[in-house]
Amino acid sequence: MATINLQNIRQSEGLFDELQGIRLKLEQYLNLQKNSSAKKPVLLNGNKILRICLLAGLSSKETRTLEGIEKIQISKSGIRIFETIFTLHNLVPVYSALLKLRYNGLQVDWENTVLKSKIINAEILRGRLVLEKEGVLDEWLMYTADAGTGYSSGSIPSLNLNIGYYEDEITALLNLNGRNIPNTQILVAGTTGSGKSNLLAVIINEVRQLSIETAYPVNFFLFDYKGEFSDPANNDWLNLFEVDRTAILDPIVSPLPFTPFKDFTGRPQNEINLYSTEMANALCAIDNTRISANMSNRLSEAIINSYKRTVNKPITFDLMLKEYTALQPERERDKNDSIKSVLMQLVRNKLFEQEDKVDLVKESFIVKMNAFPKDGPIAKAIVYFIVSKLNIIYEQLSKQAVDSDCVEIRHFTIIDEAHYMLGFDNKPLRDLIAVGRNKGLSIILATQNMDSYKSEYFDFYANAQYPLIMKQQSINDGVIKDLFGVSGNEFNEIKQAIAGLQLGELIIKNPTALALGMGKKYKKIKVRHLI
Repeated sequence: MATINLQNIRQSEGLFDELQGIRLKLEQYLNLQKNSSAKKPVLLNGNKILRICLLAGLSSKETRTLEGIEKIQISKSGIRIFETIFTLHNLVPVYSALLKLRYNGLQVDWENTVLKSKIINAEILRGRLVLEKEGVLDEWLMYTADAGTGYSSGSIPSLNLNIGYYEDEITALLNLNGRNIPNTQILVAGTTGSGKSNLLAVIINEVRQLSIETAYPVNFFLFDYKGEFSDPANNDWLNLFEVDRTAILDPIVSPLPFTPFKDFTGRPQNEINLYSTEMANALCAIDNTRISANMSNRLSEAIINSYKRTVNKPITFDLMLKEYTALQPERERDKNDSIKSVLMQLVRNKLFEQEDKVDLVKESFIVKMNAFPKDGPIAKAIVYFIVSKLNIIYEQLSKQAVDSDCVEIRHFTIIDEAHYMLGFDNKPLRDLIAVGRNKGLSIILATQNMDSYKSEYFDFYANAQYPLIMKQQSINDGVIKDLFGVSGNEFNEIKQAIAGLQLGELIIKNPTALALGMGKKYKKIKVRHLI
């Protein structure tokens, strides 16, 4: 008897809202009434809640009818129930057998994806009702069984991201970690109102849901320039990413819980000298004012002296400012030059802690950025120094795991409004891309215009696996020619296709056509609506 195909199952309208009560009840069972401040309470991810309710529903011998099934309303946003709901522990044959048992005698076309989706959702909702009956939840939680030999969470998850549909309604997939994929960098270019935020949410949702219950969960760090993802009014978005409000870092409320600076304990002096030059160049670059060579050299020396004060432990902006002032000619120490102005802003805003209190890679975070001018020194400093910190962490990681089909992805960084960080020689950002190639790290950059990704400092297009082009305010002819390798009629066709993009649509390269030298060099995708 054939196993039911449990792929591309879609959620019903408001499914998680209806499961919220049972979710809270389960979490109350699992958490102590008083938790240590150093220990977060257990939070059940969405996949686990769906699986628990599905199993509870299928355990019920209640008579099924197709009339009840037809009343289920499938979500118009296209949110799917991820395959990991069924594949964990290799239980697909069990789910298939139980479904056929419970619907035996009914005329069910198991090839009908819409009907199949309604049945799965109906069983999940049935499971919620089963578990809400008095005493049932206690009975379920007290039951234990050996995992047996079917446990399969140790394999690397396939991050084949379902982001929407091609024009012919075929599912559009981005293979993020197949063995034949050279890198995992994603570039998004789209003007305000093009659907960029929804696209980023879809990508985060897919990566998290496909990996969260495996031995290789993928965490993320998101720079939320517009404050959308950290807005309390959008708390339901966080459920899509399997995080809660503890993931929100707001530097206005409290310092970011880590130091951005390197610890050079036991390291040679020449490493500090190189690092000081890099940091000095960064602080000069994030401010738009003119800075002399003498000021830059003085800042580099101040950073070296700061490390002498801390005996090579991480330094602070306050210490850097004091050492810089001490190096000024005595008659100028009361005056504020451009560098002192930037350092004083960084000190006054108390952006960072003096020690690490969180692990940026083993947890997911969203840093709220909308309180600062996007092109100002504070916003640039936050992004620059966090990216620099991620590089410090990444350097210490072992090489990514690899199996026969996939490579491990550990973490991905998402920078919206990235053009503010691309207009200068941003070494940490370039390093993040270079290090990521064999450490299992990904980066997603989102900006308004395609030409932001190619500057005198770095060609981000040349290093990106997936340039995703949404509606543009202006279209750079040179970028289109370089990206698609086209001219003449093909060039005009792609340019017109980009100009005609609507909300939530994007253009992506067609690798098959590019390799064969024939056919359309691009494909158009309608991104599924999520937020």
